[in-house]
Amino acid sequence: MESESESGAAADTPPLETLSFHGDEEIIEVVELDPGPPDPDDLAQEMEDVDFEEEEEEEGNEEGWVVEPQEGVVGSMEGPDDSEVTFALHSASVFCVSLDPKTNTLAVTGGEDDKAFVWRLSDGELLFECAGHKDSVTCAGFSHDSTLVATGDMSGLLKVWQVDTKEEVWSFEAGDLEWMEWHPRAPVLLAGTADGNTWMWKVPNGDCKTFQGPNCPATCGRVLPDGKRAVVGYEDGTIRIWDLKQGSPIHVLKGTEGHQGPLTCVATNQDGSLILTGSVDCQAKLVSATTGKVVGVFRPETVASQPSLGEGEESESNSVESLGFCSVMPLAAVGYLDGTLAIYDLATQTLRHQCQHQSGIVQLLWEAGTAVVYTCSLDGIVRLWDARTGRLLTDYRGHTAEILDFALSKDASLVVTTSGDHKAKVFCVQRPDR
Repeated sequence: MESESESGAAADTPPLETLSFHGDEEIIEVVELDPGPPDPDDLAQEMEDVDFEEEEEEEGNEEGWVVEPQEGVVGSMEGPDDSEVTFALHSASVFCVSLDPKTNTLAVTGGEDDKAFVWRLSDGELLFECAGHKDSVTCAGFSHDSTLVATGDMSGLLKVWQVDTKEEVWSFEAGDLEWMEWHPRAPVLLAGTADGNTWMWKVPNGDCKTFQGPNCPATCGRVLPDGKRAVVGYEDGTIRIWDLKQGSPIHVLKGTEGHQGPLTCVATNQDGSLILTGSVDCQAKLVSATTGKVVGVFRPETVASQPSLGEGEESESNSVESLGFCSVMPLAAVGYLDGTLAIYDLATQTLRHQCQHQSGIVQLLWEAGTAVVYTCSLDGIVRLWDARTGRLLTDYRGHTAEILDFALSKDASLVVTTSGDHKAKVFCVQRPDR
């Protein structure tokens, strides 16, 4: 029945060329409203048109990386430092990092010092500060075309800058911020807040709508590759797949279909047909994005004998912290707080490898076009694993505290890390044998 309604809507809907939000009769120009925090119900308008068509891929500037000694960057590092560049302008823990998707030559970092910076990877030079935050900056990222950069702090203040002019072009105060993500094909920003809402804005004019979830935090979210749907996970264990155009949930997974604890992370495969969700209940669920049905449940062998958690209970010793799909093999990786990296075979839904870390995994990323998984962990080390064999390929050291976030360049030549040691580091990881 959904396919019929979708095809019917497609027949009556003009090409998606612009993004606008309208009421019953007139266009709402949100940018002209009083700058105070508006009510979500007043702003949540139906979306008419979005240019979700994929733009032509432009060749990035692959020559933007230059290995140079970083003058003026000093520090008493304990043990070896494998990094090429250290960015040391933060004065507290650095929580987040993102690379510009077009050229992979710029990074944005945000930290506990209420500051966010845009800087150059090749030499660590500061390009500009994203000023004005009054709480820890926990989210930061570039738009799909690298023309805009957004930063968000814990209190819910979001700001967007034009990268070339270094000028702030938009800001908004939502509720306490849980996550933030740019749309993959349009200048549209999404964010989840502690009141259960998922917000969506067109930037910079600020046209807005909200997707109202349950009365609990929207803890994680991801726009699907088609750009027309998003999956959002909530603190009560429910999962919702939203239609971004209609503003309504296509599928809701709750009870036994959902998780028995707050969701921590979500991921999708390349074509958007499969979704992985992770939770503090130690389960990773494989969900069909088409049917909304759970088609697989993964759980580490080390906790398989534990009794199942009751409603609202959380595992004290373990949780799923990060997950993702391999782009070249039917494999999925799940990283756990107890330091386990589990590689699962999607075809047979069996555990293929279990790779142990010395401390908890914070995040994992798959290298594009290979079966190599990168992990960063609370011991301050980046590790590269061969998912086919479960073998540790190499590791990179340099931080003196836990790594809190990391990003990988498109060509897998650079890893950029952020840490509780107040620093961000650039590691050159391109190897001749891979």
